[in-house]
Amino acid sequence: MSGAVIALIVIIGVLVLGALLLVVLYNGLVRGRLRVDEAWAQIGVQLKRRHDLVPNLVNAVKDYMSFEQDVLTRVTEARASAVAAGAQGPVQAAAAEGQLTGALRSLFAVVENYPELKANENVLSLQEQLTTTENQVAFSRQHYNATVLEYNTSIATFPAVLLAGGLGFSSREFFEVEPEAQAVPEVHLR
Repeated sequence: MSGAVIALIVIIGVLVLGALLLVVLYNGLVRGRLRVDEAWAQIGVQLKRRHDLVPNLVNAVKDYMSFEQDVLTRVTEARASAVAAGAQGPVQAAAAEGQLTGALRSLFAVVENYPELKANENVLSLQEQLTTTENQVAFSRQHYNATVLEYNTSIATFPAVLLAGGLGFSSREFFEVEPEAQAVPEVHLR
């Protein structure tokens, strides 16, 4: 074999290896982006459940709370904002969900003033379901943020950083709860 043939085989081998590397890199980026999308969809499922529970809770308490219509209105408006913000992305959704959490805290604080509501099994069941859903949202948020961190790291590190932007891969936003929504509610023992 001549030196030119050997050189040609080496060049072809390097090109094939380079092409394989690009395919593996691209497929890894696609998998990462899809994992982020799937994790966001899981948050959406939990938030929809939360949004579906809120009108039931409002309906369960509104007859007892005739003097507290402003609280119920705030909860209803915050729910509507949260539903609308879900399609706008993690930052907007987190802000709207924080407002909904604040409105729900106000509602639960007012419920404490109504002994018949505190004893109402429907209200207690809805509160429990909301608490469970909040825990599921928190878990989904942690999973999403971990997935976003992994994806953002993958597109920002070598060698993907050389190709990610040109191939349409951009960093994703974290789903961060507003500080007021993270506050632990005070419990007063009687």
